[in-house]
Amino acid sequence: MSQEKVYADWKEREATAEAMVPVIGRLYRDRNVEFSVYGRLIHKRSVIDILKAHRYVRQVEGSELSPLDTYPVLKAVDELGVNSAHLDLGKLAVKFSESGNDDLEAFLKTELEAVIGAEGREGQDVVLYGFGRIGRLLARLLIERAGSEQSLRLRAIVVRKGSAENDLEKRASLLRRDSVHGSFKGTIQIDEENQAIIANGNMIKVIFADAPDTIDYTQYGISNALVVDNTGKWRDKDGLALHLRATGVSKVLLTAPGKGIKNIVMGVNHHDIEDGDDILSAASCTTNAITPVLKYLNDKFGIENGHVETVHAYTNDQNLIDNYHKGDRRGRAAGLNMVLTETGAAKAVSKALPAMEGKLTGNAIRVPTPNVSMAILNLNLESETDKEELNAALRDAALHSSLQKQIDFSNSPEAVSSDFVGSRAAGVVDALATIADKKRCVLYVWYDNEFGYSCQVVRMMRHVAKVALPAFPKANV
Repeated sequence: MSQEKVYADWKEREATAEAMVPVIGRLYRDRNVEFSVYGRLIHKRSVIDILKAHRYVRQVEGSELSPLDTYPVLKAVDELGVNSAHLDLGKLAVKFSESGNDDLEAFLKTELEAVIGAEGREGQDVVLYGFGRIGRLLARLLIERAGSEQSLRLRAIVVRKGSAENDLEKRASLLRRDSVHGSFKGTIQIDEENQAIIANGNMIKVIFADAPDTIDYTQYGISNALVVDNTGKWRDKDGLALHLRATGVSKVLLTAPGKGIKNIVMGVNHHDIEDGDDILSAASCTTNAITPVLKYLNDKFGIENGHVETVHAYTNDQNLIDNYHKGDRRGRAAGLNMVLTETGAAKAVSKALPAMEGKLTGNAIRVPTPNVSMAILNLNLESETDKEELNAALRDAALHSSLQKQIDFSNSPEAVSSDFVGSRAAGVVDALATIADKKRCVLYVWYDNEFGYSCQVVRMMRHVAKVALPAFPKANV
């Protein structure tokens, strides 16, 4: 293909993606319709982001997909009056092309019948209790998806009052700038009079409090709130129940492994959540990273037993320089050492996936990087397989299964940890590192232990609040 042809093709795709942006934005704001391309979100995204989302299909599966294929689907969706739905334009376009049907409107009427003219749904007030690494990323994600009153509404954050007079400004600055995840995409203002942070037009009250049960959220216009506890201070039902004693709270979600409460990994055991469950845990970042992969492998090949080794980025729990620490080895300088420590993730898997009970051992090594970790799964399977078959199965999981949001797939020969900063999947299988020999296999799973985990928490919040949108086309089981 000549340079002129290549450039002309690029300009055509770029122009088409530019035409998609305003339509996607309007449908999201006015009708609560989200869009993706093979799981890559494209609402509130740039033209280049949309082009890269289409390119992902070629990189992973080898098939071509461009905005020229998906734009007609988007226009038809607009004309049909679809409301309150998540539509994968890439999958819909491919499904239409493979259907043999030449009438796109008729195809979509059948495919999307349940959400054409569907009624809206009530939104959910959210309070973030604690504003550390996970709290701020959750805030970014919630603000990113703001714009529809039918979804999650971040109304307040709760922190202890700091000693600095400009406490509010410092909180806003940490939300605005992040050394790992980059600058906030949007505008942030401080409203001292109302003690609030205004992010992309969303007023977020900053409540200073020393205890959960002393707050009356209704004074801030907040009711029936879902409180997300990011402090890790309380891990059991009795401690977390303090939140329920506050006025205006209906449910509590812990962003850490819980004791004596349901530990949920979205995509795996979220169906265990019942309406009466008012205290829940989103488990740990590592548990979220490995459990979906283990579930998929166990369903397809069977798992006899195995060992999980996590190579984990250092965290605030460790010391910057050598100093006393109640935990073994964690007192040694985090930026200078690989630190051998323990992980409860191997045992915690069975809380979300009972089939793994007693089958896994685990250990961990903390390494001198600030974010992105890796889980090495050394497994003995019940069925024989090889590298090609195993990778093909995991690629299918990433593209087509009901675990698509949890399992991602990489086949880049140059991928390193920093490439996975900002990954929205719970875990990303590094296909080129896969080892398989009959019933034995070793898998390498990258995960952004901050952002990827936060995305899982938001998915759980949407499910608990019953604001998760029905997805089309339906995923393979």
